[in-house]
Amino acid sequence: MNITFPDIVFVILAALILGCGAIVAYSRNIVRAGFSLLGAFAGVAGLYFLAQANFIGAAQILIYVGGVLVVILFAIMLTRGIAQAHSTNPRQMVIPATLMGLISAAMLITIALYFPWRLRPDAPVATVHSLGNALLDTYLIPFEFLSLLLLAAMIGAVMLVRKEIKESGKEESR
Repeated sequence: MNITFPDIVFVILAALILGCGAIVAYSRNIVRAGFSLLGAFAGVAGLYFLAQANFIGAAQILIYVGGVLVVILFAIMLTRGIAQAHSTNPRQMVIPATLMGLISAAMLITIALYFPWRLRPDAPVATVHSLGNALLDTYLIPFEFLSLLLLAAMIGAVMLVRKEIKESGKEESR
């Protein structure tokens, strides 16, 4: 059995993802859980890069690590009572959740080992160039519709927050 460098990198990234995921799930400290989520997201991006899916790996870093996680961490840091962070993630139903996780993992491992995977030699290689052409040629209408939908969602979120700010400002002036 030959162990190659990509095999070692895969094992390290898998251990990083599993370890950080366990900390996210079982940590009572929400700040530690938030930073562990960063490690899990970065490990997933590393797996994408290892599989030579460079566009998806870069999107993982930009969207999840760079965007979503930063928003989550700012929300955690700006929350009142963060000094009591040790009790912000209560432990309820840990044993049933762990059992369900182990059962799900066993099922996924069984499927991965015993399912007859077939490789297609004629499968197209997705590159950034081909994805860009597909988005701006074949899927232009759904792409534009999605951008309008996201714009409407952002405007709605701003309006909701603005209404809450106005209402809290009126209450404080009384």
